Formats: sequence, C-alpha cells, structure tokens
Amino acid sequence: MEGLNVSLGALALDNPIIPASGTFGYGAEFAELYDLNILGSIALKGTTKEPRFGNETPRIAETPSGMLNSVGLQNPGIHHVLEHEIPELKKIYKKPLILNVGGFCDEDFSYVCQMASDEPAIGIIELNISCPNLHAGGVNFGTTPEGAAAAVRAAKSSTHLPVFVKLTPNVTDIKSIAAAVYEAGADGISLINTLLGMRIDLRTKKPVLKNKTGGLSGPAVLPVALRAVYEVYEAVPLPIIGMGGISSAEDVIEMMLAGASAVEVGAANLVNPYICRDIINELPEAMKRYGIKNLSDIIGGAH
Repeated sequence: MEGLNVSLGALALDNPIIPASGTFGYGAEFAELYDLNILGSIALKGTTKEPRFGNETPRIAETPSGMLNSVGLQNPGIHHVLEHEIPELKKIYKKPLILNVGGFCDEDFSYVCQMASDEPAIGIIELNISCPNLHAGGVNFGTTPEGAAAAVRAAKSSTHLPVFVKLTPNVTDIKSIAAAVYEAGADGISLINTLLGMRIDLRTKKPVLKNKTGGLSGPAVLPVALRAVYEVYEAVPLPIIGMGGISSAEDVIEMMLAGASAVEVGAANLVNPYICRDIINELPEAMKRYGIKNLSDIIGGAH
C-alpha cells in the first residue's frame, strides 16, 4: 500500500505494523486466519537459552482496559526455535523476523544471540532486558543503566544482527536507561514493556496471580507508552519501535508522531486475532483523514 513504507535502521518494512512478542506465538498459528505477509514483520515469542515452562498458574488476569500477565517466558528454547519454529514459519512468511531474546545473565544473552546469528530469516534481535539478573541479586537488567548496558554489550559481542533493546517503564528515568544502551552500542530501542501491577480476589482476599504481580498491558498503558517514546526520541538518535496499548490506526499515527518508526501491537491480538491485518487495511483511510501522504514523514512530528 502506498505511503506505508518505513525503515528500522537498514531494515525496510512494507508497513509499520508488527505483532508484539508474546501475543502472536511463533506466527504459524495465525496463518490460518489471514495472509501473514501483509505484516511489516513479526516479533517472535520471547526465547531463552533453555526451554522454560514459565510461572505457575493462574498467570493471566483481566483488568479495566487491559490485562495482567505473569507467564514467565514460557518457550521451547533457542535450539528448538531455530530447528522447528522458524523453519515452519518461513514456509508461510517471507519477510525478515524479529527474534525477542530473554536471559538471566549476560552469558544467556550472548549465547542466544550467537545461535540466532546464522539464521538468515532473522532481521533484528529484540533484547528483553526486563528479566532478573541472577548474577546481580535478581535485579532486572533494565532497571539500572549499568545492567542494561552490560546486557547490550553481551548481545552485541555475539551477533552481527542489529540489536533493539526493549525497555521497561518500571524505572524513574527511562531516558537514562536509553542513553546507557545507546552508548553500549544498541542499534534501536523498543518500548514500552509492561507496567508492574496486581489484582486481588475479593473472595479469597489473595492476589489473583500466583506470582502476585504481573505486567499490565492493553489500552490503559497507551498514554504511558506515548510519553516514554516521546522522551526517548529526544534522548537518543536511534530508531524506535513503539508499543503499549495500540489497537487502532489512529493509535499507530499517534505513536509515530511521538517518535516511533514502527509499532508493535500486543494485547489487542488476544482480543481480536485479526487486529494487525485490520489496522494495516485501515491505515490508508486514516492517513487521508489527517492529511498524511507518507507515514515516514510523520515520525517524531509531535516534537
């Protein structure tokens, strides 16, 4: 479609719409619903060095205008993903993929990134630094500039692929984290990851989630995501993938005006599995409504 083309560094996309990691599996499940090749890219489910069962249930809870999740990076491990999931998806989807990588120490990030480097279908590594650093007392990598920078250096030392760092909003100053990953060599930034939240069951008088807290996503977090993208756009000269509460073509335009070059659609996929396709189809009319000829022209336009 004319005017939808954008780029993430050297990676050109037909349009800015990407299903977010953790909300689209490894892609093949959605191929029964529509042609996945309409998508700009696909962010694969978070992948770690070893297989993970994830957290105990219940690990999903509904909230007003959103949901909480505490899935715990359930995945089959990088070897299975490279040997089975990506080959199956490549039969269906012909564009570069985004591999979301999780880890619990610098060596984990390094290992998974090195393994992924030989897979030609992967165009970008998205580094999930909202994981506890087991070598630093369980403090999340992404909550300190030092931890975030160390994770980026570990990833960059092991891969030739561009590394986009997914930032957590659960910090006092997200700009300082963005600056740290930029100085450590990050090629781009993804934000925001989920906000920490909880719900309590009035009948049992206990937290709904077995893990007590979880990540809040959905329309409720869109204003927080927009603010974070806006701030990071001004803080560092890196391409940004914006995410958090996007569920319409108007949300996409708003996020790009804040500074995003592309967007990921997350929780909305769980409500309407056709949402990414629908947003792509609705974008040309929305662009016409707001006098936009090319989406690439509006990136950062609100500044």
